[in-house]
Amino acid sequence: MILLSELFDIQSVSGDESSMTKFLINLILQRKDTWKVVPTVYVGEEFHDCILLKFGNPRTAVFAHIDTIGFMARYENQLIAVGGPELEDGVELVGEDSLGPVFCKLKIVEENLFHDFPRAIGRGTCLSFAQNLRIDETFIQGAYLDNRLGIYNALQLCEDLEDGWVVFSTYEEHGGGSMPFLLKFIMENAPVKQALISDITWVTDGVEHGKGVAISIRDRYIPRRAFINKVIDLANKSGVAYQLEVEDVGGSDGREVQFSNYALDWCFIGAPEDHVHSPNEKVALYDLECMIGMYKYLMAHL
Repeated sequence: MILLSELFDIQSVSGDESSMTKFLINLILQRKDTWKVVPTVYVGEEFHDCILLKFGNPRTAVFAHIDTIGFMARYENQLIAVGGPELEDGVELVGEDSLGPVFCKLKIVEENLFHDFPRAIGRGTCLSFAQNLRIDETFIQGAYLDNRLGIYNALQLCEDLEDGWVVFSTYEEHGGGSMPFLLKFIMENAPVKQALISDITWVTDGVEHGKGVAISIRDRYIPRRAFINKVIDLANKSGVAYQLEVEDVGGSDGREVQFSNYALDWCFIGAPEDHVHSPNEKVALYDLECMIGMYKYLMAHL
């Protein structure tokens, strides 16, 4: 929970992920020698703000995006959405420009977005929902569970992973763009045939809190059914609680895997959340535990 709290305190709006990258690199360098297999770490300008970890002889790659939705300061007191944040008048926003910290509220006037900060905010400054993390015996609730919990799951997986890629990607919430060069690097250096997307999905009429991790048969995009069936068969053997998701909207880094030049299978597997893209996203701790357990089992058996 200490690590979770630290992850939630870092601003990482799409296109401005460097703070999260620095935090993750420091954490990885501190912990990697205690993991079952010490990974090869790929990071630097060649990869922008992405991080790739190669464990042993990979068969599968896990992708977790490190960016969030948010807002960007435009002119005077105007704001523009980054990604698809839930728009609620009066919600608290935070950020920092060259003049110092920014604390303000979102104002919606005739579908246009503004802030109430007493001075102009530097053009291009990213703003995030103010964090109010709440954890009790049953739920975790706050801003940016999507995709801080996906990152947390990937880090937990690293502890005893023997073979596989764990990749932290960028830009996912605002159109993607990092996956093509990440996939190219993977396929040229230690190719795999399949990918799992460590991300957070939605509570819907068929996917509920407390029923286990969601394995997505489809969202807006449809992965190859033969691979999904293989994942479901292993999930049945794992003993970990899961529920099947079938939707016709939404997307993830899985889209870019499917649209790539490589014959890679993929499956989105993540805990379901309520109040999506708002300051009050909510996930059951049991579902998060199931997510971690499922990834550890699948990465050992796929």
